[in-house]
Amino acid sequence: MIKKQKTNNYSAKFAFFYMLSLVALVFTSLSVGMVTFQIINRYIPDSIGRFGEGFSSDILRFAIAALIVATPLFFLISRQIYKNLFKGILAKEAGVRKWLTYFILLISSLIILGWLIGLINNYLGGELTLKFILKAIAAVIISAIAFTFYLYDIRRDKIIGQKDNVIKIYFYGSLIIIIVAFIFALLVVESPKQARNRKLDNIVLDDFDTISKGLGDYYNKNQKLPVTLEELKSEILFVDEENLQDSDTDQAYAYKAMEDKKYQLCATFRTSNVDDQDVSSQFYREKWPHKAGVQCIDQSIEQKGY
Repeated sequence: MIKKQKTNNYSAKFAFFYMLSLVALVFTSLSVGMVTFQIINRYIPDSIGRFGEGFSSDILRFAIAALIVATPLFFLISRQIYKNLFKGILAKEAGVRKWLTYFILLISSLIILGWLIGLINNYLGGELTLKFILKAIAAVIISAIAFTFYLYDIRRDKIIGQKDNVIKIYFYGSLIIIIVAFIFALLVVESPKQARNRKLDNIVLDDFDTISKGLGDYYNKNQKLPVTLEELKSEILFVDEENLQDSDTDQAYAYKAMEDKKYQLCATFRTSNVDDQDVSSQFYREKWPHKAGVQCIDQSIEQKGY
């Protein structure tokens, strides 16, 4: 009777523990899946990756951040739950334990369904069979580990004072999987410095794109290219001083008008996008391919395009 009262007094606390562990579990599981999917996307190239279904360093960075925050939280909260179960503070038949464990099973089932539906949809949309199979296997394994763990836990007969080896196997097995995924993610993802340099280079290419459109408008109005980029500022409203220089170094872009509506734009780039597989760089890579260092990119006026 005393134990029951004590359990009831702690019901709100354990409800908080279970809900927080669920949130941490979702972030951890999805992040491991994201890492696995992005590694598959990176090392199994696919032509349709150019349409936004390829490797994404942005997704990989989010997964790394989520693993750093959510994984320790999940294992810490889970330890508190099972420590209280072991001591009998949280009763085996407690309503909060049963309801929230089955709720976690429900969420795990929904994640499995969502992953499989998404993967089958991508496969029917033309994704490579090998990529589909590998992603499906990864999704099933990750989801099955979470589902079977909680299903086993809620069906256990003896809990108080009992050290369960199966629980230990799940604990260390899932921890190894998470650590391996985290290490692989760190090996694949670009460093913060590289990410910053790539974004700065993309800002340069955004300026190039603005200048290119300005040159097209200028040519359509005057039937010739300007001698210098300074002429664009007076005639083209959307081109200003900020578009004509590197925003980080304040170094002006070089420009050279050539024959047959051709021209060059030059700048000093920090990175190379020639071999960049990231989906966020597809537009820049196709229109403005460049290597690191001083690069001059040839373009031409397409009158119909403006």
